[in-house]
Amino acid sequence: MSDVVLPGQPVPVPRGPTAQLGAGTYSRDGQVRASLLGTPRYQGSTLAITKTRPHPPAPNSIVLGTITRLSPLQAVLSITVVDGVPLPAGEEFMGVIRVQDVRATEKDKVKIADCFRGGDVVKGLVISLGDARSYYVTTARNDLGVIFATSEAGATMEPVSWQEMRCPKTGRVEKRKCAKPEGL
Repeated sequence: MSDVVLPGQPVPVPRGPTAQLGAGTYSRDGQVRASLLGTPRYQGSTLAITKTRPHPPAPNSIVLGTITRLSPLQAVLSITVVDGVPLPAGEEFMGVIRVQDVRATEKDKVKIADCFRGGDVVKGLVISLGDARSYYVTTARNDLGVIFATSEAGATMEPVSWQEMRCPKTGRVEKRKCAKPEGL
C-alpha cells in the first residue's frame, strides 16, 4: 500500500482478519476511512495512516497546476499538487512552460495559444528549478499536458486526440496539448 488517501476517503482493506484501527483512521457505515492526508500502513495487525508532508517541486517531480497567464513564448502555471500530494491552500508554486518544452517534436511550430488556455489544469514534469520566481515545467511526453479544460459554453471538455478537445454541449473542437488518459 503506497497510495495517498485524503481525509474522509475510504481506505482499501484486504480480505482476511479484521484489522485494528490505529492513528489516522476511523470507521463509518462499515467502511474504514482516513482522518488525515497520508499513506495507509500496517504495523502488525493495526492499520494506521502516516501523515504525508507536502514538499516543494524538485527536478523530475510530477506536478498538477492551473494555467494562470499566457504569452506567445510561455504559459504560467500555478502548481497545486506535487508528486500526488496537494499543497496547503495559499502555498502554491509558480511554474513556466516554455514554447520549446510543450512537445517533443516540431518544437518550432508550437503556438502556446493552441496548446493551453487560462484555467486549464495541466499535468507536467519539473525539468529544472528555473529562475528565482518559478520552476521550468515540460509537457513533452504523451502522458503530460492538459487533463481538464472547460469550454466556452462552460462544459468539461473531452479529449478526442493528442491536440484537440471537444465540448460535449456544442460539439465544438478546441486545440489543446492533451495528456494521454491513464490506463490507455
